[in-house]
Amino acid sequence: MSGSLNPLHGRSLVAGAAQGELLFAEVGLSFWGGVDPLTGEVIDRHHPLSGQRLAGRVLAIPSGRGSCTGSSVLMELISNGHAPAALVLAEADEILTLGVLVAEALFARSLPVLCIGKAAFAGLQGSTFARVENALLELYQAPPAGPWQPRTAVVDSAPASLQLSAEDQAMLAGDYGKATQVAMQLVVRMAQLQGATQLLDISQAHIDGCIYTGPASLHFAQQLLEWGAAVRVPTTLNSISVDQRRWRELGIDPALGVPASALGDAYMAMGAQLSFTCAPYLLETAPALGEQVVWAESNAVVYANSVLGARTLKYPDYLDICIALTGRAPLIGCHLDAQRKAQWQVEVPDLGRTDDAFYPLLGYHIGALAGSRVPLVLGLEHAAPSLDDLKAFGAAFATTSSAPLFHIAGVTPEALEPSQVLTAETLAAVTLSPAELLLSWRALNSARTDQVEVVSLGNPHFSLSEFAHLAQLCQGRRKHPAVVVAITCGRGVLEQARTAGHLAVLEAFGVLLVTDTCWCMLGEPVIPPGARTLMTNSGKYAHYAPGLVGRAVHFASLADCVDAACTAKASGRLPAWLEPAVAKERLPHV
Repeated sequence: MSGSLNPLHGRSLVAGAAQGELLFAEVGLSFWGGVDPLTGEVIDRHHPLSGQRLAGRVLAIPSGRGSCTGSSVLMELISNGHAPAALVLAEADEILTLGVLVAEALFARSLPVLCIGKAAFAGLQGSTFARVENALLELYQAPPAGPWQPRTAVVDSAPASLQLSAEDQAMLAGDYGKATQVAMQLVVRMAQLQGATQLLDISQAHIDGCIYTGPASLHFAQQLLEWGAAVRVPTTLNSISVDQRRWRELGIDPALGVPASALGDAYMAMGAQLSFTCAPYLLETAPALGEQVVWAESNAVVYANSVLGARTLKYPDYLDICIALTGRAPLIGCHLDAQRKAQWQVEVPDLGRTDDAFYPLLGYHIGALAGSRVPLVLGLEHAAPSLDDLKAFGAAFATTSSAPLFHIAGVTPEALEPSQVLTAETLAAVTLSPAELLLSWRALNSARTDQVEVVSLGNPHFSLSEFAHLAQLCQGRRKHPAVVVAITCGRGVLEQARTAGHLAVLEAFGVLLVTDTCWCMLGEPVIPPGARTLMTNSGKYAHYAPGLVGRAVHFASLADCVDAACTAKASGRLPAWLEPAVAKERLPHV
């Protein structure tokens, strides 16, 4: 029998006992887009655990990252038996924890979640087996012999004191029905875990839980409806998993099309608006500076906080609808002035004139460096990035970071005067090099041939100005017959583009237009089964596509995407602003 190494004590986020082979990684993992909800396989092809199966193993990661839908995927895995035995985290993660709590509430199934802190987490590497029992973690070099009798699971510490209004207490007591009661129970449970001492009123919600991850996601929404769910605040819906009007025409399997469409209908039956967009900041309902809202969808959260100056946490799927049903959210994190300050600074080098591939690449790279820290980006004070540039930056940043906010000095509203977001604790600036950005460029460009069979645009959803730019690039041209060019967008923006005359140009070029859903949920047959390589200008999709759809990716500017659509070939050229990094690589080492 192999004896336990020094036991570690942490904070139990979800009580319980479990044991299994230890699966360790030093990089955070987005469960949505990073883990197959049906099998538990890690499908993020950029992650060190790519190809590993989570079922029955103790998963040790610093935290989640990326998508708010991670909670839905984890709930799905718990319900179908492919979940990890336990989660061990360096930092508390609300998205993953919430997924466990919802599975516990709906399916009476759970798994222990333990946070042990960054210092202790670093010492896990090298161990091969772990036991988690509430707040205790025991590590082994080999599975211990003999049976294990864990003690009865208990909550390890008293929850924080949470002040509730009379209305809050009435909701908890069931005075407003079962759905509101269960929703408030989950809001209170999360508020206590997060250390909130009070709740706040919110003005609107954006729901990400309408993405279909499997039967459990539909069951959750339908159960709320059966309990009489009705939203209390104006509520918009994220992209769903299919184009609700055209999924049959597009050849989508009814096994996906029927439940995915039903899931969207279920949330609308609760009173949510038919918006179906991952870019709610393009809607007329976009919040104002300082407005307290509850948004889910990682890119939308980051845009709302950073570009609009609204206030929201990176809310997990399912907590979003719980807050919409109650109108109340924990008063913590980015809802508070102090939690919106920069924790880290990064200086961007002057690369001269850049194109629109620069901002998603930069966001992707800075997000990976930032981790959970809110960055202040320096060096772009005179670059005048457009709203589309900031959208692309934020979406890629939210893919590799778990932070809900970034500041850009002289650009984003709270950092027009950068000193306003600095504190004594803000770390000194580090300077990026072109060589670092070149490494991220190569990571996003996973294709090994020049072939292009699909051009994927609209992740996040295309804006009207992006339609205008694309129409200008496509004017008088025609795509190659062997290439599929598809754009995803919201219904409202589609009609604006039609009125402006952009769609006539794009339809003549040969573009396929898809609404309601997004590339993060699209697969075959919109992507032809025989196609092996795609091209995109989205840093977010360039990261996720190899795992989600099993295709190699060319990442480039919008103009390069149009050229590739016409030739079925990627040029392979680096943008001029990255050439200095290549030239430096070629210098002899001394």
